[in-house]
Amino acid sequence: MFTEHMTKAMTRALIATAALAATVAVASPAAAETDRFQFLTPSGNIGCQMDTAPDGAAYAWCKVIGHTWAAAPESNCQKAYLPGAIGEPTDELQLRQGSAACTGFVMSQLFFSGEYAPPTLAYGQSHSVGSITCDSQPAGVTCTDADTGHFFRISRESYQIG
Repeated sequence: MFTEHMTKAMTRALIATAALAATVAVASPAAAETDRFQFLTPSGNIGCQMDTAPDGAAYAWCKVIGHTWAAAPESNCQKAYLPGAIGEPTDELQLRQGSAACTGFVMSQLFFSGEYAPPTLAYGQSHSVGSITCDSQPAGVTCTDADTGHFFRISRESYQIG
């Protein structure tokens, strides 16, 4: 009986140790620094993500719900222009540090609700990652690369790439 009790206790201790080790192993990558910042405008109609690519280049991309425009096919981004970009045409705007802005589908989600919703970037506020700054205004969002001057503006009514 004593041996059976000790075996059960040792098994529980091993399971607890393994669970702790797994928690530490899982927690370590999450502790790594990231520049990732997702936000919605106060209207909830525009969502954007900013981050740094594995090669160190800052980037931003934005998407609009219920817009009234269609992106020009010739402005389509190339595959892997930024992480998650698949090179397919769509109405999402992308800007990569040191490169011109373009349109294209990004395999990521922005428009979550409840506890998973990104924070709101209030009108008149901006956020920067590397040389790229996105500015939230009632008229829409403008993301600009300070190093090159390349930018995009996006709103429900229109978009502009420069």
